[in-house]
Amino acid sequence: MIIINLDVMMAKRKIGLAELAERIDLTQANLSILKNGKGKAIRFSTLNRLCRALNCQPGDILEYVEGDNNNGNEN
Repeated sequence: MIIINLDVMMAKRKIGLAELAERIDLTQANLSILKNGKGKAIRFSTLNRLCRALNCQPGDILEYVEGDNNNGNEN
């Protein structure tokens, strides 16, 4: 499964949700969904803006770990 470590990168960069949302032109609600790991997908354009704003690589935000989060139903 893919883990989103956006909250970790935000803490490292000392940036809050409202400021980051404004910088990347995303609503606070949608950014919060990503930050809390509730998102099902992310656009490359959004990932690009996040990486630019946080001065990081996609691998700093996204992490693959063994296992799944859908009770064994591989989709």
